[in-house]
Amino acid sequence: MKCLFAFVYVKRKNGEECELEIEIKEYEGAGYQEQIDFNGWRVAIANYMPSLEEENLNFLERHLKTDEVFVLIDGTAGLLVGKDRKRYVMEKGKLYNITCGTWHRVFMTENAKVVIVENTDTGKENTEYLRF
Repeated sequence: MKCLFAFVYVKRKNGEECELEIEIKEYEGAGYQEQIDFNGWRVAIANYMPSLEEENLNFLERHLKTDEVFVLIDGTAGLLVGKDRKRYVMEKGKLYNITCGTWHRVFMTENAKVVIVENTDTGKENTEYLRF
């Protein structure tokens, strides 16, 4: 994971200058990696890995306390949704909100990259799994 910091100076309406700090992060490794965790929410990047190929998936999950948002930013990826595993191929730049309690699983092909936004406390203690 690479993290850069940038400082931006802006002028407020009253003419005062103020300094803002910007974190710039990227992740090129395989799988899921949290990038930002702040005030109850987190942003992660998930990159392709063989276990996320559609034919290798063997379970769905559902989060009991949060929605989960997926955004495809590179490659090809999709979502399996519901117990019947309805297949949605994601389009770059569109937001896919999986509502709280919905069975789902993301799948990817090689070179795919997906941004995931969810509550910070999302984890095994408030997630259920359904094997298939």
